Order: sequence, then C-alpha cells, then structure tokens
Amino acid sequence: MTKTNDSGNGGTSIHISLQGKGGVGKSLISAILSQYLLSRGQDVHGIDADPVNQTLSEYRGLAVSCLKLLKDGSVDQREFDLLMERFLTESGTFVVDTGASTFIPLWHYVLENHALDYLRERGKRVFVHSVITGGQALNDTLVGFEQLAESMREKNIVVWLNEYFGAVLQDGSPFREMAVYKRHAGKVHGSVAIVRRTADTFGRDVEEMICQKMTFDEAVNGSGFTIMAKQRLRVVQRDLFEQLDAIPFV
Repeated sequence: MTKTNDSGNGGTSIHISLQGKGGVGKSLISAILSQYLLSRGQDVHGIDADPVNQTLSEYRGLAVSCLKLLKDGSVDQREFDLLMERFLTESGTFVVDTGASTFIPLWHYVLENHALDYLRERGKRVFVHSVITGGQALNDTLVGFEQLAESMREKNIVVWLNEYFGAVLQDGSPFREMAVYKRHAGKVHGSVAIVRRTADTFGRDVEEMICQKMTFDEAVNGSGFTIMAKQRLRVVQRDLFEQLDAIPFV
C-alpha cells in the first residue's frame, strides 16, 4: 500500500493521548490508532512519552521511539521542545502516547507555549485522544476529559469509551447524555467505543494479544491463536477501524 500523509498536502498530523488517570488504556488506544493509520497507508511515527511505563514501545510491530522525559526524578519540560521540533520539521503522522505523570506538565507546556496555535498556524493538525472508562475510574476520567476540553479552542478531542472495567454510564446515562459532554460537545471531534465482549472468548483473546504486545496483524497472521480466536480478533479489529473511519481525520 502506498503511504500518504494524513493531511493529504505534505503536512503533518499529530495524535496525542492525554488522560490524567493512569491504567485506563492510553497505550492501548495509541497502539490501536497506530495500527489503523498504518492500515490506511499513512507514514506513522510512534512516540512513547510515558517516563514510567513505556508500554507502546513494547509493540514490536510498530515503529516507536522513546522520549526521555525524566531528569533528576522529574519531567524535563525542555524535552518537549525536541518533540515540537520533530512536529515542525518532519512530515507524516505522529502518534504520541503519554503517561499519567506527564499529563499536567505536558498540558502546562502546551498552554504556556501556545503550542497548539503555533502548530495550527504552520499547517499541522492536532488531535487529542482522551480515554473515559467505566467502573471506579469513571469520575476521574471524566474530570481529565473536562480539564482538556475547558482549555481547548478547537473541535479536536477524540473520546475513547473503554468498557473494559464496566459500562461507561453515569446514573444510567451514556456519555453523550452526560452533563460534562453537553458542556463541551463543541470540542468533541469524534468518539470510539471499545465495547466489552464475552469474557471467555473475545475478552480472553484480546487480553492475550495485548499481554503479548501484538498487533492485530501479528495475531491474525501468526501461529499463536486458534482459527476461531483469529476470527474473533478480526471482528474486534473491524469494529474499531470502522468507527475510526467515521472520524474525519483528513
């Protein structure tokens, strides 16, 4: 497949996963997004900017480089300058996976330096991907989403509704009926639901694939899964990719 730039005009597109709550699936969505963009012919540069748990870089099937953010035990914000340098001098599609520990310093850097405005003025398109999960972390992830939305000037947030820990419901209401969504609907560019499936079949297959840090293609084309397990993984992949197809990234 011929590789093309995301913007279609030689420009650069940047996808950053941001969420202040840890352990909710930021690396997973970065891996899924990278696989999707690669499957659509884009020249993807993966960057693992999690200084504590560099999970995205463990995916052997993805070309991922690590950003060294820790200096003397704290985040060195000047390292973000080097990241901006890449955004501004290289073409292609960047997928940046961040950690909970970098949420505040990275977003402070973005706001203080007017980084999104600067990138936009130079023809770069930035999408911020935020995970909202069900279960006990629901309120924390909703707070993280709102923190991002309140400081956004564009409609460029992609919400990932991760049902792994339970349905994403607040008092019985789905995300689009929640007050926090209604307040910030104008900032939401699209959404993707990672639906919870039958635990003994779909759930176990997906967990095994994630545990081994395998891409869908590696799992489906390799020898580690049964024929029906591969079929179930194809179903999950197709569902996620079709949802991403519905979001106008170009």
